[in-house]
Amino acid sequence: MKKLLLGVALSALMCSSAFAAKIGVSMARFDDNFLTVLRNGMIAQAKGMSGVELQVEDAQNDVAKQLDQIKNFAASGVDAIIVNPVDTSATQAMSDAAAAAKIPLVYVNRQPINVDTLPDNQAFVASNEAESGTLETKEACRLLKEAGKKEVNVYVIMGELSNQAAVQRTRDIEEVIATPDCSFIKIIDKQTSNWQRDEAQNLMTNWLSSGKAFDGVIANNDESAIGAIQAMKAANIDMKSVVVGGVDATQDALAAMQAGDLDVTVFQDAAGQGAGALDAALKLSKGEKVDKKVYIPFQLVTPANIDKFLKKN
Repeated sequence: MKKLLLGVALSALMCSSAFAAKIGVSMARFDDNFLTVLRNGMIAQAKGMSGVELQVEDAQNDVAKQLDQIKNFAASGVDAIIVNPVDTSATQAMSDAAAAAKIPLVYVNRQPINVDTLPDNQAFVASNEAESGTLETKEACRLLKEAGKKEVNVYVIMGELSNQAAVQRTRDIEEVIATPDCSFIKIIDKQTSNWQRDEAQNLMTNWLSSGKAFDGVIANNDESAIGAIQAMKAANIDMKSVVVGGVDATQDALAAMQAGDLDVTVFQDAAGQGAGALDAALKLSKGEKVDKKVYIPFQLVTPANIDKFLKKN
């Protein structure tokens, strides 16, 4: 009887410890609205799980610092690592460091350059960027056409050029504009704001000073769209005369849409991506298989359906 009870106790102990895990998380930066929601989504998910501990670090947009964080996580013996990469073209070294330590790694939100050659214990969780700029630009095209525009000039504000999402979203914009339905739109300039509101505001101010006529601004993210809106409002431009689009559906963006300043955004489920990344990391830490690419769908947000998204990002 004692042997049986001891066996049951050991079994219970083994089962409880099997679900306990320490996960190292390296975020590209903390001072970003969208990434803050993503980070908080992971933290909230972990708090609701018994035995799951997160160690969350800020890479401060520094590639070398992020690689050091990954190496430190590995040296401290974490069960898995989650990375929101600073530079998506610099992820091979991160994958190699985790693989050398035989620790599972999950990339979240930003697609690593080596996504198609990830080892068996590594994965990528995000939304499919081929949808983001496509949804945004198709809606901007529809609105411009609905306004009776025949020849349209737009500015494009890009994200960080080292970031796969910025590259893909800009490509989405260009591909939609190249279709027969939207070929009446012309991009008169495109520049980066590095995802930042203040940089976008300065960029838009410079464009306005050129005096070129334009009908819209299509931005890679909401922060950039908001920066452009601030510059236009400071210049007393009637926001009803231009179409402005962004991506992410942040709370600030939704407020701008309710105010009549932002015409379209695309909901990217930050909390869903964070929770999905944590789920993948825990499964890999237990030796379970997960898909190499796990996609959380994008959704178009307009004034007509904004109520569905007000309590999300």
